[in-house]
Amino acid sequence: MAAIDMDCLLVANRGEIALRIIRACRRLGLRVVCAHSEADRDAAWLHLADQAICIGPAPAAKSYLNIPALLAAAEASGAGLIHPGYGFLSERPEFAEAVEAAGRRLVGPSASVMRMMGDKVEAKRAMIAAGVPCVPGPDSVLPDDPDAIGRIAAGIGYPVILKAAGGGGGRGMRVVRTESELADAFMVTRQEAGRFFGNADIYIEKFLERPRHVEIQVLADAHGHALWLGDRDCSMQRRHQKLIEEAPAPGIDRALIAEIGERCAASCRRIGYVGAGTFEFLYEDGQFYFIEMNTRIQVEHPVTEMVTGLDILAMQIDVARGKPLPITQDQVRSLGHAIECRINAEDPQSFAPSPGRITAMHVPGGPGIRMDTHVGAGSEIPASYDSMIGKIIAHGGDRDEALARARTALAEARVEGVSTNIPLHRQMLAEPGFSAGGVSIHHLEHWLETRKSRHA
Repeated sequence: MAAIDMDCLLVANRGEIALRIIRACRRLGLRVVCAHSEADRDAAWLHLADQAICIGPAPAAKSYLNIPALLAAAEASGAGLIHPGYGFLSERPEFAEAVEAAGRRLVGPSASVMRMMGDKVEAKRAMIAAGVPCVPGPDSVLPDDPDAIGRIAAGIGYPVILKAAGGGGGRGMRVVRTESELADAFMVTRQEAGRFFGNADIYIEKFLERPRHVEIQVLADAHGHALWLGDRDCSMQRRHQKLIEEAPAPGIDRALIAEIGERCAASCRRIGYVGAGTFEFLYEDGQFYFIEMNTRIQVEHPVTEMVTGLDILAMQIDVARGKPLPITQDQVRSLGHAIECRINAEDPQSFAPSPGRITAMHVPGGPGIRMDTHVGAGSEIPASYDSMIGKIIAHGGDRDEALARARTALAEARVEGVSTNIPLHRQMLAEPGFSAGGVSIHHLEHWLETRKSRHA
């Protein structure tokens, strides 16, 4: 057993985010240890770590979700800090508690804050108390009484949406448009919530027909300081999974964004939040409505880094080490526009995953272009994990320049040996609705359906 070293960080994740964390640790002068599965034994990012420790076989439940194995790796290496990245254990309060009990520090908020914000009803209650606007609906779970549920739904006004209190990732949600659908929808959603999240509690909100998905990036330290670092539009989604993100959100009044951002930062101070986080909102008809908070780093953080010039990962690690934020709110700047395209190893038509070996790869470059990826020629894309293999991020002086640079980068990008969604991204960035900016969260799926019917 090695002595606990707070200048040593264990990466409890894999792939692109693992490499991103390694790079941040290098900048900060920290020793970095990577926990990995047997499937990732030959992964390129492991060669950039100071130490690599195998924690189990390919299935995530036996490796990247195996809390005792991760803590054993931290104990063996002496790592005092543990970074969960995104996905896997990044928003699991029980992991945060286990890390703390082991005398180590999670790069993220406390277990109690994570638990509060992970419960959508508790989070909504906290946001209402902090003055953050929320979607119309009660700040409590639904009762079992069907008549009471009917009265609540009628009071909100149809259509409504039923959501799992402990849900996420697009699961445990069901839209109800008429009273006659309510009882069956409640029963099915409750069963799904219990099956996926181990929590059968359901809450209800007004269903917004054509909202945009806009989020606020925050960062808070343990000394009572909190910043909002700008906004992002993540409305280009398929089945609640984001494909394109951009910063700032086009066509929204900057004064309104600033007002919402300040409320988000104030709520962080109010609940004692420490770390990087994201407040997610639906935006419709000039109004913001809070839906949830992600208590971790987001996949799309690079677009905020590109417009602010800040290293959010390094700042996130530093506040976990007890350091105060190095800047104040008036020092946060947003310059130009950035667009991110998530590159997945999947069929661009059917979206079926495409595992296998990459035989050739060309990474795009040029002014304003960044590609975050952990793979290259010869890399194996395992079937056991998420299909994302990288992100192409383009920055320009304005949105038009960012779009032009993103299109050029996508035209240049090449991955062979596996199928990718690069052809789909090329089409999406040429699509008139997205090019104009300000599309709703339903825009991409409607466009995909239209494309499918044309080729039927």
